Amino acid sequence: MPRLAGQIDLSKSEAILDAAVLVLAERGVAAPMEEIARRARVSKQTIYNHYGSKAELVRALCERRMVEFAAPLEAAGAAGHPAQALTDIARILLSPLLTPQYLTLLRTAMASAAVMPEVAAALYEAGPRASRRRLADFLGAETAAGRLACPDPLEAAEFFAGMVVSSRQTAYLLGLPLALTEPQVNAIAAEAAHRFLRAYAP
Repeated sequence: MPRLAGQIDLSKSEAILDAAVLVLAERGVAAPMEEIARRARVSKQTIYNHYGSKAELVRALCERRMVEFAAPLEAAGAAGHPAQALTDIARILLSPLLTPQYLTLLRTAMASAAVMPEVAAALYEAGPRASRRRLADFLGAETAAGRLACPDPLEAAEFFAGMVVSSRQTAYLLGLPLALTEPQVNAIAAEAAHRFLRAYAP
């Protein structure tokens, strides 16, 4: 059985997750746990003790990214200022296009979905699905407060994410070059937030 949270040294946990991102991106979701352990400088048993399986390890990677995703929505002053929160969320959605390890991981998970469906399912549930639900919660709260008019917050969250990543993510998943600079990401994020707020103005 995996250990309860807190039973593993935090630095080791971070080292395991950092190593997992690199190894799984390089070698796919079928990469041996031994290699992740070697990069993290821990034993393979330590990984299994904490995460239990590769699917749970991938889920932990996604949950770590979810902390980053949710931060703008939970920041002091986010409620009542949807423009800033949505701009920050858009930047986070676009950030893998500047540091593509997570997109590479997604690409390899898609390629391996037929043989390791539990890993693909964990990535989807703890990644895109969880992030849309968290954004929907925020949009629903803003709608209840009269600052937005989203009759279906989950659908609106899907629309916003789709508008932000659009075909850019597809291009990266196909391995096509798509050079985006940080100023371009900032401009896309601000424009997406602006258009979304106009569409869902109360």
